[in-house]
Amino acid sequence: MERTNGCGACVMPVQQAQVVVSRGNPQACLMVIGEAPGAREDELGKPFVGRSGQLLDRLMESVGLDPVVDAYICNVVKCRPPKNRRPTLAEIASYRPWLEQQIELVDPYVIALAGSTAVEAILGFKGGITKLRGQWQHWHGRLLMPLLHPAYLLRNPSPVDGAPIALTRGDLMSIRHRLSNVD
Repeated sequence: MERTNGCGACVMPVQQAQVVVSRGNPQACLMVIGEAPGAREDELGKPFVGRSGQLLDRLMESVGLDPVVDAYICNVVKCRPPKNRRPTLAEIASYRPWLEQQIELVDPYVIALAGSTAVEAILGFKGGITKLRGQWQHWHGRLLMPLLHPAYLLRNPSPVDGAPIALTRGDLMSIRHRLSNVD
């Protein structure tokens, strides 16, 4: 039986009543924003803890970023969409105030947008992540770095130079360099 989540942000029907808010350090200078919780995230109540999240953690660690200490990790949408589908524009809009409050409270210097849903939700850009990934963006006085979503990297696992994993590692290195200039 489907239930409506208890967060009050939307009326998205979910199989679980889990609201997935965040993980990591709420005082971090880096915020990573993804799309929506998947099955593992819904089960554990934390974002990016499934296979995609484990890959994101490994990539961050490979460039000297600790996902627990150096980052605050959340999603655009806080509840798992049915059948792991992409969140609708109405669902994204309904969670927008919550996401904006998270950004305001954490007050990150850099925001990494993991995947096209996060890019579209924050920047309004619908042209695909490959056109923006690796290019610094500015939004409300903050630096943003669009990243390929780790789920895409899992489907394209080649580690060679120029492959998606290598590009994402380079984007994370660029983020680390920016963060090293923060007092």
